[in-house]
Amino acid sequence: MVSSVLSRRHVLQLAGAATLPLSSGMLGGGAQAAPAGTLTIAYNVNLPSFDPTVGLSAVNPTLQSIYQAVFDPYIGQAPDLSFKPGLVTKWGWNADRTKITLELRKGATWHDGSPVTPEDVVWSLQRAADTKSGNPIQFVWSKVGNYKIDGNTITGDVLEFEPTLFKWMAFLTAYVLPKAYYEKVGGEGFEKAPIGSGPYKVDAFERNAFLRLKAHPTYWGAKPAFDTVVFKFVTDPTSRVAEMESGGSDITFEIPYEEFDRLKTKPGLVGQTKPVSDIAMIFITDIDPMLDRNVRLAANHAIDKKAIVERLLKGYGVPIATLEAPGYAAFDPSIKVSYDPELAKSLLAKSGFSPEKPVKFTIQTTRGFKPKDYEMIQAIVGMWRKVGIEANIEIYEIAQHFELRARHALAPAAFYNWGNAIGDPSTSTGFAMFGPSPHCAWKGKDLVERIGPLWGEKDEAKRIAGYKAVDKYIAEEGEVIPLFQYVQPIIHKKGVKVVAQSNGMILPQLITQA
Repeated sequence: MVSSVLSRRHVLQLAGAATLPLSSGMLGGGAQAAPAGTLTIAYNVNLPSFDPTVGLSAVNPTLQSIYQAVFDPYIGQAPDLSFKPGLVTKWGWNADRTKITLELRKGATWHDGSPVTPEDVVWSLQRAADTKSGNPIQFVWSKVGNYKIDGNTITGDVLEFEPTLFKWMAFLTAYVLPKAYYEKVGGEGFEKAPIGSGPYKVDAFERNAFLRLKAHPTYWGAKPAFDTVVFKFVTDPTSRVAEMESGGSDITFEIPYEEFDRLKTKPGLVGQTKPVSDIAMIFITDIDPMLDRNVRLAANHAIDKKAIVERLLKGYGVPIATLEAPGYAAFDPSIKVSYDPELAKSLLAKSGFSPEKPVKFTIQTTRGFKPKDYEMIQAIVGMWRKVGIEANIEIYEIAQHFELRARHALAPAAFYNWGNAIGDPSTSTGFAMFGPSPHCAWKGKDLVERIGPLWGEKDEAKRIAGYKAVDKYIAEEGEVIPLFQYVQPIIHKKGVKVVAQSNGMILPQLITQA
């Protein structure tokens, strides 16, 4: 095991080396000394696909840091999650909300030097709305159509009102892609040689090893501080710690909190933490034995979230009772789900279960994707065992979670990290719990009927109140297990300055030399 880790580390050390540029549509590289002005990030997930708008990768919040380095979203977000101009500089509804207007930034260019045009924006929106495109958020983008272009101004008809449309233009799958280039090379060609309009362009890529980026010389925004950025794909948290101790990387994140506390005291290293718009939760699938309300509620009440945060996460977390974290638009602090193991026992007893005759099911979890994810599930399984729940732990990669969830094939319980960078209840409670959503595990008719009318609610106060009522119902029925809001641990060298993002992204274009 040691030799394999060292071998991988040696390969990764080559990732920052100067190599031949892209040629013949292939991404490749070789090994020389790392150039000056290089930022190396030890990253916690691999990059399965370069297209940020289709497939399961497009809705993985952790990949958005890479996507936003290469591609521009329609609308940008500041570190505090407020919205700001991106490729689109102005946006809004008409008076009766039957039309939208977008104004494209002038002077933006693709990585091949060609201009970003209104036709690119319209094509990207139409492609995202196409049911055949594979965009996981197609049901949002399809609510606007009949686009017209007048100079740099784009108008579209509202086919079905979507209150969060402009918020989504800063979130998952909301990237503008180059129409002419994509149509020329096709999907397969785009994967081999992707181009965007973002601050960095792809220079070299070795699957499961590294991605090297170079600054886009004609980028419309501020010039990045680092000419070269290397994302090393280091999925094992122990190896990410080793990257920082050896000096092989300049920054990493999502490491065990005890290692974070240790590393931040070492000379030359700096640690920072920030509550982010990610929550730890356990999906409940509407299959046996979770169709039993007593089992669901017992599983909720048997978990001591406060102890998990304090003991396993060293205090770096905020226990929550709904899928709305503090700061979200529909957060309701009055909704409580108590830690009450005796109540859990009595609920299970009503269904004929006890510690001597436990209810049995599988819980799936990642291991090393988030700090202490596997250890946390181990602790929860131990808490469950005391009240009459015997859960078998099955480890899976995060990509498997997406695939299983899309097929509605998750285990009765499945750990997941849910990101909601726009803080809207439709993005958390809505997509996570609305049966027709591909991101949902609980397909119950009860929530379809409650959430359905809220999608098109034009009265914002009524919409938010409606989601609060849904959250209260979900808590009372135990149809999901929210655990806590994450506090993200970031370790970096003293030579760099990192702007922490409330959405948890590590954006190289916002990292500067200290």
